Amino acid sequence: MSPLTLRLEGSRVDGIASLYRELGRVLMPDEPWTLGESLDALDDLLYGGFGVLDGAAPVRVTWVDHAASRAALGVEATRAYYRAKLERPEVYAAGPAQRALDALDAGAGETYFDLVLRVFADHENIELVLA
Repeated sequence: MSPLTLRLEGSRVDGIASLYRELGRVLMPDEPWTLGESLDALDDLLYGGFGVLDGAAPVRVTWVDHAASRAALGVEATRAYYRAKLERPEVYAAGPAQRALDALDAGAGETYFDLVLRVFADHENIELVLA
């Protein structure tokens, strides 16, 4: 079975919110709701069952101009992401967010772009091609 081929436009990504808009455009074009700005939501979406993914069929996602997305989802965007979590301790555990922020500030942490790549890597039926 040939894989379903999809194309993410990296030039459309200028931050976390626009990343999820682009993912929604590509993966959920006919859904009446939008994908939340959450790595967990992305993980759920990649399991399939809604949008263009059925969960088992092979999929190839080509992320063109991924370097633009990598830059937009880099250290500054990631710092803002963790700081926002720290501002809402009633919702998010402060410890993991602070440790991730500390690692990022020490030059050893993952950026938001890296976190997204990790979510995709957890889905064996999805091949992510960075172009």
